[in-house]
Amino acid sequence: MLREQFSGALKTAMKDKNALSVSTVRLIIAKLKEQDIEARAKGKTAIDEAQILQMLQGMIKQRHESIALYEQGRREDLADKERGEIAIIERFLPKQLSDTEAEAAVAEIVAAAGAQSLKDMGKVMAAIRDKLPGRIDNVRASSIVKKLLGAP
Repeated sequence: MLREQFSGALKTAMKDKNALSVSTVRLIIAKLKEQDIEARAKGKTAIDEAQILQMLQGMIKQRHESIALYEQGRREDLADKERGEIAIIERFLPKQLSDTEAEAAVAEIVAAAGAQSLKDMGKVMAAIRDKLPGRIDNVRASSIVKKLLGAP
């Protein structure tokens, strides 16, 4: 489903002559092809929807890091370009959970996994990635899990 959305978005962006959208969607498609090639090397045919969502979140994270560096270097023009790319990439992600929804969902997953301490964090994070793909970023999920499991 997402693969078709990428193709449709590229066609629309080209028709609208929106250069930023064209370049951003082409970056997404290129990254997707790269991930598919890596998956084939591991014996799979292609990456699934959940992995595509993780890929998109990774792309957003990279852009946030770039924005911070560009702002340090006083390059607002490049930071603005990165912000535009983030907005385009976010169109393909499902609606993010609110803080309240995220805490409730993570608490439910922690309870279902039977997690008692930070030693269980890996198991909980894997369950979050499986049950909430694209709806909560890993950093936010990690901080909620740490809070629930009593980390300082």
